[in-house]
Amino acid sequence: MAAREAGARLKRLSQPEIDAICKKHDRLWSSMPGGARAVFAWCDLQGANLRGRNLSDADFTGACLVGADLSDARLEGANFFGADVQEANLSGASLRRSDLRGACLRGANLSGADLFEADLREGVIAAADAALGIRVLESPLRASEAQGANLSGANLERSKLSGIVALKADFSDAVMKDCKLIRANLKQANFHGADLAGADLTSADLSGADLRDAVLVGAKTGMWRTDGADMTGALTDKPVGVAVERLPYDEMLRDHALWCETAGAQGKPSAFDKADLRALRSIRGLNLTALSARGAVFYGLDMEGVQLQGAHLENADLRGCNLRHADLRGARLGGARLSGSDLRECRLGPLMIGEDRILPADLTAAQLKNADLSGAVMNRAVLKDADLTRANLRGADLRNADLTGARKAGAVGL
Repeated sequence: MAAREAGARLKRLSQPEIDAICKKHDRLWSSMPGGARAVFAWCDLQGANLRGRNLSDADFTGACLVGADLSDARLEGANFFGADVQEANLSGASLRRSDLRGACLRGANLSGADLFEADLREGVIAAADAALGIRVLESPLRASEAQGANLSGANLERSKLSGIVALKADFSDAVMKDCKLIRANLKQANFHGADLAGADLTSADLSGADLRDAVLVGAKTGMWRTDGADMTGALTDKPVGVAVERLPYDEMLRDHALWCETAGAQGKPSAFDKADLRALRSIRGLNLTALSARGAVFYGLDMEGVQLQGAHLENADLRGCNLRHADLRGARLGGARLSGSDLRECRLGPLMIGEDRILPADLTAAQLKNADLSGAVMNRAVLKDADLTRANLRGADLRNADLTGARKAGAVGL
């Protein structure tokens, strides 16, 4: 795109030539003799196969990558300044801290890609000039264009997207915490279920956007436009249900924990149905067996090591929670939202409630997109119609688990 607009001629590379450059790049990264950094600047790579390649720190400045396959490639720190990446497949690729300023991503597939701290702002291309010394070829390049791009489930945390043009782009379920989207054109974009906590949306245009179930906690929204946007179920700083300030939730939780620890001799059981518990910040390690918190909001809480055996957490919002080592045996989590949560080594197996009776953990229709379930014990868990899209299940124990109708696209470890 930029190269053609600047009138530059691109050098066409054949697939064998591309493979040879990649091989030298591999040797460089392996500290082997004969290695050299991959430089594809101002090259024509249309339709090239770079799937799964390690091209971290490679130079794609001004290159044409239209329709190229870069899925699952390692592209950390790579330079795509002013590159034409239209219709390219970058699904599952790692683009952490890559330079995508002025790049055209129109129609590209970046589903599940990792763009942590990537730079997609505007840029300027210049060249040596005999009379002027430096001549600007394009002044300036437009901000990166991602019209119609698929970024569903992508990690865009702390990425720089100020001024980006992403009309009708798909950011559904993307992680966009602390993302810079100042003056971004996001008309009719899909942010369904996206996590925009702490994002800067100052002066951004989200007219007609789909923001259903999006997380906007701590987001800067000054002078933004949301005409016709659907914000049904969006989680903002405004309390949902009954806020902590109106009820002594902290005291109630600790009374419940004491009741559990003393087998009912002290304390008392408490109910937290539809409560907003976000302000507690941490309930780490508490014994909350048989807790009733249907439809409660736990978003972002530190719940590491919490004991929730047999708890009623139907339709609860547990997105972004730290549930590592949590005991959820026999918990009722039907319809619960656990997308992006840390569930490493948690216990989601059956709860023994008698000599010959067990209560399996119920995650029917639960949302577990991008959740980390590595090492989790999930034997006999009911995962019917659950959404495990892009979930990490490496080392998880899924013996006799019911996965009927579960969505598993992009999940690893199954």
